Amino acid sequence: MITAQQWQAYRTRPDQAMRERLVAEYAPLARYVVDRLGIYSPTLGDEDLVSQAIVGLIEAIDRYDPGRGVKFETYAYYRIRGAVMDMVREMDLLPRSVREKQAELREVQERLLAELGRQPRDEELASVLGITVDELNALCQDLEAESVFSLDQATSDEDGGSISLVDTVADEAAGPEEVVVDQDQRRVLAEAIDGLPESDRQVISLYYYEGLTMKEIGQVLGVTESRVCQIHSKALVRLKAAVAAQEQVICR
Repeated sequence: MITAQQWQAYRTRPDQAMRERLVAEYAPLARYVVDRLGIYSPTLGDEDLVSQAIVGLIEAIDRYDPGRGVKFETYAYYRIRGAVMDMVREMDLLPRSVREKQAELREVQERLLAELGRQPRDEELASVLGITVDELNALCQDLEAESVFSLDQATSDEDGGSISLVDTVADEAAGPEEVVVDQDQRRVLAEAIDGLPESDRQVISLYYYEGLTMKEIGQVLGVTESRVCQIHSKALVRLKAAVAAQEQVICR
């Protein structure tokens, strides 16, 4: 592992030999990010994604400031992921209309989160966007259905239970860099979940941690399955905005 003193020395007087050592040291992290994103594309191969991840890693090495108190692994993770997702967007893997909707909703969500110091209510979001709450519900569901990938999307484990895709990454394959990233991501996500409205927290808990279906959650909460789907969709949008806000703080 690269020590804090070595990082400070490199930042004070960068040299090519140390730069190459840093790239070699953290190259597994670039591979790890690509694996975690789980992107499938008929136009982008695995080698293309890893190459772009290395570009993001090099950018992170060049811009990292150890004096800010953020672990390099955490800082690099978001830089690498951003570089890969920029490439995905440039290849038009998402329709322009979806990207525009995502960008507008995310910008409004993050701005209101900062202004209010809490998650905005549906009525507040809809008002700023100039749409009705019903239209907001439909928009959130459309974005969830059309998004490339969600780290927290549920899948089935070997026993038929529910498990998040994050948890399907084998622990024994994770190196020290990946362990640091996992710990920070779980902390950020836990804080974001704590900031959700109670109904959102209930649905997230029952769906991802208890493994209930949308229909079963509706029965527990006394609402329709359609309403549970709406709450789930908006919860994911809120979580992504909260995590993105933290990401911006780290990458500044």
